[in-house]
Amino acid sequence: MHDANEGRGNAFSTLVRLLAAAVAAGVLVALIVLPGVGSTGMTARDAAENFESMDSRLDATPPSEKTVVYDASGTQVATFFDRYRESVRLDQVAPIMRNAIVDIEDYRFYHHGALDLKGTIRALASNVESEGTQGGSTLTQQYVKNILVDRARNQKEYQEATAPTAGRKLRELRYALDIERRMSKDKILEGYLNIAYFGAGAYGIQAAAKRYFSKPASALTLEQAALLAGITQNPNSYDPIRFPDAAKKRRDIVLRRMQQLNHITKAQADAAIAKPITLDRTDPAGGCETSKAPFFCEYVKYEMLNVLSDGKYWSLPGKQQVEFVNKLNRGGYTIRTTLDMDAQRSVDSALRNAVTPSGNKVAAEAMVQPGTGKILAIGQSKRFGDVKGRTTLNLAADTAHGGGAGVSAGSTFKTFTLAEALDQGIPVNTTIDSPQTTSITYPMCKAGKLSGGGLWTPISNAGDSEAGKFNLKNGTWHSVNTFYAELEKRVGVCNAVRMAEKFGMKKATGAPLDPYPSQVLGTNDIDMVHLAAAYAGFAARGKYCAPVAITQIVDPQGKQLKLPGQDCHQAVDASVADEVNSILTGVLTKGTAKNIGSIGRPAAGKTGTCEEFTCAVFAGHTPNLASAVAYWDFRGPWNHKVYGVYGADIPAPIWAASMRGTLSGKPAPGFTSPSKNFGDTTKVPEVKGQSVGAATATLKSAGFDVKVSPQPVNSDQPKGTVASTSPGAGSDADTNTVVIIYLSNGAQKNPQPGGPPPTQNGGGDGWPWPF
Repeated sequence: MHDANEGRGNAFSTLVRLLAAAVAAGVLVALIVLPGVGSTGMTARDAAENFESMDSRLDATPPSEKTVVYDASGTQVATFFDRYRESVRLDQVAPIMRNAIVDIEDYRFYHHGALDLKGTIRALASNVESEGTQGGSTLTQQYVKNILVDRARNQKEYQEATAPTAGRKLRELRYALDIERRMSKDKILEGYLNIAYFGAGAYGIQAAAKRYFSKPASALTLEQAALLAGITQNPNSYDPIRFPDAAKKRRDIVLRRMQQLNHITKAQADAAIAKPITLDRTDPAGGCETSKAPFFCEYVKYEMLNVLSDGKYWSLPGKQQVEFVNKLNRGGYTIRTTLDMDAQRSVDSALRNAVTPSGNKVAAEAMVQPGTGKILAIGQSKRFGDVKGRTTLNLAADTAHGGGAGVSAGSTFKTFTLAEALDQGIPVNTTIDSPQTTSITYPMCKAGKLSGGGLWTPISNAGDSEAGKFNLKNGTWHSVNTFYAELEKRVGVCNAVRMAEKFGMKKATGAPLDPYPSQVLGTNDIDMVHLAAAYAGFAARGKYCAPVAITQIVDPQGKQLKLPGQDCHQAVDASVADEVNSILTGVLTKGTAKNIGSIGRPAAGKTGTCEEFTCAVFAGHTPNLASAVAYWDFRGPWNHKVYGVYGADIPAPIWAASMRGTLSGKPAPGFTSPSKNFGDTTKVPEVKGQSVGAATATLKSAGFDVKVSPQPVNSDQPKGTVASTSPGAGSDADTNTVVIIYLSNGAQKNPQPGGPPPTQNGGGDGWPWPF
């Protein structure tokens, strides 16, 4: 039994709704006639005047669009969106679809203005009779509402755009009047079809056609058009994926309505109604997770956010950052990038063949084109994703591009001190006594706000180094820490740091390098993108170009966005870079990376083993490609070390495999020979009379490679000791020359003091013994 008060409450509620309807109807009538006419009445006239004073201008530019990313060849590799939409012209929509949406939503659309008075009064009357509501909005009003919803930047604006209030409806109507004055009916219909929500994440008719039927809007059939037209009234309830029965009932209502309005025959309606709903779905895929180059995509995403925010993205508060993320997702930009998918596939394959994707150990790599700074590929052994076993951290990149805090550079940083030494004119044959362990006090210096220099102790050689006398060539080939500690002292700590900065080096966090003496061993944490770009600078004969991933950004109106200026400069004289390249080739043929095998073309590089085995690194280049690889434990390099792994063990083979794959079939130019003398020659020391071991050590300390002739020669020296060498003692020779040791047989026959050994088999004086 109903309470009496409840009945009185219902009666009162009905009365209120009647009065509201009457007032609204009066206002609407006042809007149709000229405001201010006396017979209209003061209330209606005042309402109309208030209505006329409302802001009427609504920006009807195309709605939010997905942003599309393309690789260097023009192939789509990623999309960014929070609303899956592809805008099309009205003539790209099947005529049957246009009829269906107009018939069910606003069949008098082409015959009335912004307001359909008959429909509005009918809806008001119906709403008085029930607690529910019946829509009386025209397609133009619905278009306006969708624009306001689409432009909402936060929850408050969204609520204002959807609030069930008379004020909101009046504002929509005011905007609709302006839209009807400025746009044709076809343009309004086109705008509505592109902005309406069709459920299942599909915004606009083109997205809906692809979402449900994997076809463009121009190819929709009658029953497909009717289904889509029916969804817009309640996209959640009539979603054909989740609620196929409800969607079919709604579709059939649309079909009967089209029949009633003589846009299809009864036979066509019956045939369509008899068909079940058949979907051929294409699930929208967006974001970097769906890209074939997800980590490169992440780099591009943050680069784009930087462009949109005029370089201020990371300095903005979180709410403002969200606005630029929304701008990226909804802006409809076309982004052209430097991505080379052949290079990307080679990088991914090399990384994952060497390091298990699901493990705690990770490897990350970046490839950069010399002379341009174009990033061709970014990859890592772990797969992209926000689930266990995967990561969204862009481990090869710096913090500003979605990376972490970076990893130590290891001995790859010695290259900058080498370049500084050559630039200062220190001869290559400069010999430095380099013990296994040493301590050095460095002069103080200034680099930016930080001070460099001071005492560095202890300095020890790694397992891939050796003690003795070394010069700039073999000290680099064998990565001798104590040699480079002394060389850094001679060039100056801050000068060595400045040379690294000339090649774009900074911490992965963006902070300046710490100018501590240990920086020569790579104690600054850096990222692989910038390390690869630095080595690309040496490959380009000293021309450094900052890494770049985006070549063009175009908005939906075809306007190009201004990209940040790229830093390209001559970091060091070309002849110095040529000499660096010449020395670094020896790392791959004579030094720490000689066991990785040839990549089939001239190449140079440098191994790096990080302090206390926190990581291992390799950076290298050919004249037309540079790459850098790091290997460490994902859980934290200092708490979880990679004991026993050197730069030549895992990073260098990854580098070699990825370089071979990327460069396969491409030209194989050689490095330019140094155009000036950097003091590469040195005098062959006198070792006559010494044992093989002692002589070999002396010659190697001078920078020479050594071979021993397999047959002794006649000499007055004791049997088994050195009779002579070729080149002979005192000769000037390049430090990469192979010195042949000839041993004495102890038989003094026709000795030639000071001359070469007696010749045999017709060989000329001074030629190596044949073996």
